[in-house]
Amino acid sequence: MRDLIARALVWMLRLLLPARGRHRTAQSAPTPITEPTSPVSPWAKPWTGPSSAEVREIFRAAEAMRLTPVQRERRWAAEFAARGVDYDYRYPGDHFEQLGLSA
Repeated sequence: MRDLIARALVWMLRLLLPARGRHRTAQSAPTPITEPTSPVSPWAKPWTGPSSAEVREIFRAAEAMRLTPVQRERRWAAEFAARGVDYDYRYPGDHFEQLGLSA
């Protein structure tokens, strides 16, 4: 009885699930074998961030020096965001501090 159930189960699975490698017809051409490509190095493309002159300009701006340290950090974060760069801005009470994570 178990053999009959097992055969029925195998038959149903073969009917429902596609078989591997058995459905190639004479009309279908074999797939071309491609050579494995090496991963693209991040150093191969040009630098997309701000230049050193732009960063110096942000950090040494005279109007930023008159601000408090917290305001200065916020200004720097806003300047970098305007250029499309993430600036790791930390402040007391941020969600990372609440999670117990440190930079």
